[in-house]
Amino acid sequence: MILLSMFIRRLIRVGRLTIIDHNGKRHEFPGEHEGPSAVIRLHDAKVAGEIARNPRLKVGEAYMDGRLTIPEGTLYDFLEVAVRNLAWHNRTRSRLALKLQKLLTAAQHYNPIGKAQKNVAHHYDLSDELFSLFLDEDRQYSCAYYHDPSDDLESAQEQKKRHIAAKLLLEPGQKVLDIGCGWGGLALYIARETGADVTGLTLSREQHGVATRRAAEAGLADRVRFKLLDYRQEPGVYDRIVSVGMFEHVGNLHYGEFFAKLDRLLKPDGIALLHTIGSADVPGPVASWIRKYIFPGGYLPSLSEIAPHLERLGLWMTDFESLRFHYAETLKAWNERFQRHRDHIRDDLYDERFCRMWEFYLQSCEANFRESFLTVFQIQIAKSIGAVPMTRDYMLDWERAHAPDNRAPKQGPMMAAGE
Repeated sequence: MILLSMFIRRLIRVGRLTIIDHNGKRHEFPGEHEGPSAVIRLHDAKVAGEIARNPRLKVGEAYMDGRLTIPEGTLYDFLEVAVRNLAWHNRTRSRLALKLQKLLTAAQHYNPIGKAQKNVAHHYDLSDELFSLFLDEDRQYSCAYYHDPSDDLESAQEQKKRHIAAKLLLEPGQKVLDIGCGWGGLALYIARETGADVTGLTLSREQHGVATRRAAEAGLADRVRFKLLDYRQEPGVYDRIVSVGMFEHVGNLHYGEFFAKLDRLLKPDGIALLHTIGSADVPGPVASWIRKYIFPGGYLPSLSEIAPHLERLGLWMTDFESLRFHYAETLKAWNERFQRHRDHIRDDLYDERFCRMWEFYLQSCEANFRESFLTVFQIQIAKSIGAVPMTRDYMLDWERAHAPDNRAPKQGPMMAAGE
């Protein structure tokens, strides 16, 4: 406990953390600034030292194994304290620390074709029923788009698809490639709403099977097809390319390869839309717990890592949007649905350890999107300077025309979601 106490005293600058050790003794760690408070309990003598030596991995493992519990308050209370204080320290890092972190990051994310498929299977080939229990009806497993925090998940995910389609300037008959198509919801939406011909790529056998079946059931199999294929092996040429929630799995060592392939796949007057989790901080590694248990090979880009590749290829970044707080609201909705079905997931699909792992994943990610440097980038990319209009009015016009009530999206107080 001595080593952990030294670490926590240096860490806590905002709010308060109370630790109850395995003997029942309370240790108080007040910060210098007002903020959230939390209480955790450690259940054996070894766990304190393990956490002190490797907190980014061992906190999550201790919670999964029941060696760290929350006797007062909630798991999110603890994660909010932890993330807010880590973010505070990140803002005060030295230049040397930043350089060392960048060097470490560069060596961690080699992701060739065979390894990429194994990494995807680790997460996306879990029980089909699990995803149906916490996602929306269309199975959108990426950041939704909230006009207002009061939007329900189904509405927010429909708004996300509409927001993305508006940026693609789609016309009937155009050929569209969806890299990382998931369960096919966006591809089917684009085909229905615009009359385009869509090809979706995935590395998940589970997703490929579901997406193919959905296209047939929707009567769209003649205009929407799905391939179990790595994007690097796709031979076609397309008018439009969209990629949602896939770029996080590419790995920073492969960014040049990704954008070079996108350049080859896109027609001279083509437009692409990249939707990815990103970091507003300098480049850095994904937390080791997330890499080990949730997304092997995952890496979250900074804008400074993306832009140089576009510049070298002569590609235009014709529009950029940072979706702040939207993923926090999405993760909150997913966790609420997961908790409603938690007993069933524990008893019939997996076990208690899996449930603790999954809720730690969902809630720690929510805390990071609210309190740290995570956001979602939407980057519109074109090969030609004249591929898109001079102003952004066309986006709102398209969204207005395709909204269910045919009205302009309302502008709600999204800032309040992060307060």
